Amino acid sequence: MNTLSKQYYYILDFIFPSLCISCGNRLVSQEKYLCIDCWIDLPVTNFHLKKENKVAQLFWGRVNIENAASYFAYYKNSNYQKLIHDTKYKGLKELGFETGRRFGLSLLGSKEFTQVEIIVPVPLHPKKLKKRGYNQSEWIAKGMAESMKKTLSSNNLKRKIHTSTQTSKNRFERFENVENIFEVERPEEFQNKHILLVDDVVTTGSTLESCALELLKIPEVKVSVATLAFADY
Repeated sequence: MNTLSKQYYYILDFIFPSLCISCGNRLVSQEKYLCIDCWIDLPVTNFHLKKENKVAQLFWGRVNIENAASYFAYYKNSNYQKLIHDTKYKGLKELGFETGRRFGLSLLGSKEFTQVEIIVPVPLHPKKLKKRGYNQSEWIAKGMAESMKKTLSSNNLKRKIHTSTQTSKNRFERFENVENIFEVERPEEFQNKHILLVDDVVTTGSTLESCALELLKIPEVKVSVATLAFADY
């Protein structure tokens, strides 16, 4: 950055200061999206170190998931819910990447999660992808793939049916809404692989369950699950 560019940047930052999306405090040099204090205070779950954690329990008796974890937990209207909201709806895909990268680094501390071979984001339907411009789960998965040194596959698992939002639905309605809406275009690419299925947030697990059921139709496939956040309502 040349001298003129630096001056322009400092003027803009003075008039329109960058603020932490969690606490609202002004960001200082080298900070982006979240301040260092909020990164440190992120309510990390460490579920990857606990086999029988709250996320894993969502799938008990429903679908055969090898391992399940979420990076952090949040409650409705909490500061950290905004992290997910802004990643998903405000175009901050780079925030998803960075948080995914940090999540991936933490998963390296788990023997179970280091055994995954391919990272697969939960896909959006093409209509929703066109409207939003990006898939937030794919950007989270990209960050995880980079830090975990794993293969990323973002164009094999497809969402074939466009569905309504899950927000206002109960657990049974959520599963009905996503049942049989996914397909795998090239099953041979996933055969005999351990797949890490990635999404932004898990509430009831219905979407992840539907994805996993489709993936498990492929011979000798194993599925683990990782989400950026766990909605601990």
